[in-house]
Amino acid sequence: MFVGERMSRPVISVAPDAPINDVLAMFRKEHIRRAPVIKNGKLVGIVSETDLLNASPSDVTTLSVWEMNYLLSKVLIKHVMSKRVITVTTDTPIEEAARIMADNKIGGMPVMNNSKVVGMITETDLFKIFLELMGARQKAIRVTALIPDKRGELAKITKAIANHGGNFISFGIFSGPDANTRVVTFKVEGIKKEEIKASLGNIVIKFWDIRLC
Repeated sequence: MFVGERMSRPVISVAPDAPINDVLAMFRKEHIRRAPVIKNGKLVGIVSETDLLNASPSDVTTLSVWEMNYLLSKVLIKHVMSKRVITVTTDTPIEEAARIMADNKIGGMPVMNNSKVVGMITETDLFKIFLELMGARQKAIRVTALIPDKRGELAKITKAIANHGGNFISFGIFSGPDANTRVVTFKVEGIKKEEIKASLGNIVIKFWDIRLC
């Protein structure tokens, strides 16, 4: 799966000379939290809702509404935007985009194609993908178990479940509490809890959780 398949589009961008109060109003209307800043068709920065709010007067200010509005009209996007923009391309693997966002502690990035901004990939897009990967919207039996970190262990699990008529809806593998183990979490249908325990009892180290959800 690539970024281009799951990015948000069309792109809602802002101009560097736009007043921050106008952009903040637009953010709230469009339900977005960040936007690329475009000038003459080129990406020159990115601005977030946090940037806009940090540039706004405090709630405890003694300024009047007219004074605040006047001052805000003088603050432009180019004064508060981030000029260092981290971007990805449409063919960036989705997990690579997630790693970049996590490592840089950012909530979204512009997506580029031939030097043009064609979309945005955000933490919300990644959350939706995670829901799909974990089968969160489909009711089935969810199993979390600790397994040895050995070649062929996953094949044993899938074969045992299939032999009992189970059908996998989702499957994830995560780091275990030590270097010799892994944690698997999966959802299956067409099989009962008791059958899961019986079929995997000699394969997993221990079950952490089995529930219908």
